[in-house]
Amino acid sequence: MSMLSTLRSDAAKNRERLIHEARTLFLTEGAGSLEAIARAAGVGIGTLYRHFPTREALVEAVYQRELDALERDAVGLLAKHSGVEAMRLWMDRYADFVATKHAMHDPLRAVLATRSPAVSETRKRINIVVGILIAAGTRDGTLRNDVQPDDVTLSLAGVVLAAATSSDADQARRLLDILMAGLQRRP
Repeated sequence: MSMLSTLRSDAAKNRERLIHEARTLFLTEGAGSLEAIARAAGVGIGTLYRHFPTREALVEAVYQRELDALERDAVGLLAKHSGVEAMRLWMDRYADFVATKHAMHDPLRAVLATRSPAVSETRKRINIVVGILIAAGTRDGTLRNDVQPDDVTLSLAGVVLAAATSSDADQARRLLDILMAGLQRRP
């Protein structure tokens, strides 16, 4: 094995450890300092910054990793449910996913709300999943065919991020029901 491939392998392992430790700290301690994340990953702060030049970049990497599971959930839900049922169940999972990310709310808001190329990959991924769910619902006649995935993504983000600041634990679910009512195909 060459020195270059060893370095690349080590860099990949460092990146994975940083993402893992950031996720753990975000979930258990809230925000967590970047220094604490680097320490927990067993690397220096410079290594963290080489992989993630900003806190937002690290948050997005953690978020991207967890989106993988949400994508798999959508496919599994569609195998068992109609398009409208799968969409609503997936929205609940998405809301639960975001609710556990208290330390990530502000960076997530930036990732989902801006159209800058640096943060648009996350939004694109959510749009793809939402598009798959909409297409399934359109095919089975349960969802409207004139809905844009990005409109649903922004609505969903607005609901879950706004409800996260509410003292009413059921508010997100009620707001998601309202959103779903607007997505359903009416005879």
